[in-house]
Amino acid sequence: MRVGVEVGGTFTDLVAIDGGRVKVAKVPSVPARPDDGAMAALVAGEIDLAGVDDLVHGSTVATNAILERKGAPVALLTTAGFRDVVFLQRHSRSRIYDLFYKKPEPVLARHDILEIDERIDAAGQVVRPLDEAATLTRLQAFFGDGGYQSVAICLLNGYAEPRHEEALARLVGEHFPDLTVTCSSDVTREFREYERTSTTALAAYVQPVIDSYLSRFEAGLSEQGFEGRFSVMQSNGGRLPVAGMSRNAITSLFSGPAAGVIGAARQAGLSGHGDLITLDMGGTSTDVCLVVDGKPNLAGETEVDGLPIRTPVLDIVTVGAGGGSICWVDDGGMLRVGPESAGADPGPACYGRGGDRPAVTDAHMVRGTVRAEAFLGGRMAVDKDKSTAVIKELSENFNMSVEDAADSAVRVAEANIVRAIQLVSTERGRDPRDYVLVPFGGAGPLHAARVAEELGIRTILVPPNAGVLSAYGLLASDYLRYETLTRRIALTEAAPDQVRTLFGELRQRAQAGFRALGIEADLRFTYNLDMRFVGQAFEIPVELNGESLAGLTAEGLLDLFNEAHHRVFAFGESGLHRAEIVSFRLGASAPPDVVPALNEGVAQAASRAETRIFDAGAWRDCLLLTRAAIAEGETIAGPALIEDETSTIFVPEGWTAEADARDNILIRGGD
Repeated sequence: MRVGVEVGGTFTDLVAIDGGRVKVAKVPSVPARPDDGAMAALVAGEIDLAGVDDLVHGSTVATNAILERKGAPVALLTTAGFRDVVFLQRHSRSRIYDLFYKKPEPVLARHDILEIDERIDAAGQVVRPLDEAATLTRLQAFFGDGGYQSVAICLLNGYAEPRHEEALARLVGEHFPDLTVTCSSDVTREFREYERTSTTALAAYVQPVIDSYLSRFEAGLSEQGFEGRFSVMQSNGGRLPVAGMSRNAITSLFSGPAAGVIGAARQAGLSGHGDLITLDMGGTSTDVCLVVDGKPNLAGETEVDGLPIRTPVLDIVTVGAGGGSICWVDDGGMLRVGPESAGADPGPACYGRGGDRPAVTDAHMVRGTVRAEAFLGGRMAVDKDKSTAVIKELSENFNMSVEDAADSAVRVAEANIVRAIQLVSTERGRDPRDYVLVPFGGAGPLHAARVAEELGIRTILVPPNAGVLSAYGLLASDYLRYETLTRRIALTEAAPDQVRTLFGELRQRAQAGFRALGIEADLRFTYNLDMRFVGQAFEIPVELNGESLAGLTAEGLLDLFNEAHHRVFAFGESGLHRAEIVSFRLGASAPPDVVPALNEGVAQAASRAETRIFDAGAWRDCLLLTRAAIAEGETIAGPALIEDETSTIFVPEGWTAEADARDNILIRGGD
């Protein structure tokens, strides 16, 4: 048996696959103790942990620790003269017209930073040696009063030569064994001092939190007889054994959204679709990602609370448009949705847990597109009257009917999603009309058709059990780690040999890392370069074909760079010597023993009926049926609501739906 448990902001999802039998569960999350929500999902799924071979987990613990500023007290050791890097940051402003704009607040204060007398240059040569005896004296004075749980070590040019960072880590480990130590050379081997320092500080900030959380969760599993493999999902779309989180927990930041993308790519691929836009709409937010030829786009950097994190992550854009997103009126009298969310506690008003502000789920209750008696397959009681009451308060601001206010709120949420998809498609040089939209999460299939209409997308694929697809993505993910390295190399005839040499070193490092985690497998590798014109400040990713790496030429590298640059910026042709390589990124993956299938479905009664919904300004008769009632190849004409145990699919008028051989629902139309 294989089990995936994904803790979201509002619900905790579970998928268990035992041979051909699929079990799913969806329970409210417990924000104060996420592991309690995970254990509740295991109970709801009636999982006998003694019989589980493989358990994969994803959570928002690391993200929440940063957003809520509940990480461990952290100190930073940096090169003399660079104490203020995390405060100076960059000169850019995210809100250029805000007169009260403030730069993002780091997770540590200036008195938490100790300058170390040492220096290594950008070529990795020692300019000023590290005096360990003198440094130890300063460390003893600095840490003498205690109060820290974690220490980040980020020295100037540590990405090029980590010997001083490693020496400092040994000193701290020997003399202050209670401190968790995080070195920048273990977290990211890429340049740019601010981003590297910020990443290392944040990694150290969340490491004790993740260690404590996983230890507590592991203990709970062991008490119930679990003896199988325990893995944790990462932001890069792969998992690692729990021991892999002990040195770089920052990779687990966006594990839930990443798992959803992997699950969507896997399930859509079974039906022959590889170019996708994924749309994961849960209770708190919506995450969208572009998938090309079955592979999600990867970004080298992300942000949390305005603070940069330099680590490979799936290129996911998040907007505050989930089922729990609050519908409100701004100072200009305009209707807005999100980013504030009611979350799991108190949740939307219809949950009856004290929520008194209208949320997107309340709007759907009023429209009839979510039915109280079918919420979570009928397992969770909700109150439509409470939804009507809070939406009525909203409608009075605009002198419109309750139904029109609810419909307007849904349309605003959909407009936010459309903008997010444009960020990962048109602004990356991709036309969304060339892709299949794959919605999932509890609310994704409800909004997909209207979002597709706005973008000109004509095909939508809804996976089975879409509401818990992220939990399935945990099981479908490979073991994966990335090795990165900054080395500036001019694009000359000698460059291909240097590229092959450096990628060879990164392969060896990745293989050693997997062996240390007990994973002995034939690894698959991906190769990416960050390249730019000489003189440019920032780079673009260029993917290499591993099979042709041996025959790589300078002209071939130039062609790949020109193609990538033109796709993003629609201009730019360079010649040799005018372009350069800046960084290397190697991905090493090992697939799990068995990748289970989700298309077996879940036992559900087949039924058909009629209902009425309010859509596009009018009440409409609508076909109501369960997903099990659709035979393979049968065409269902909209308007229709298709319900399963975890989500509802809305098929508007002018669209049709049918089930394929893989239990996916294909929705087409919108002309």
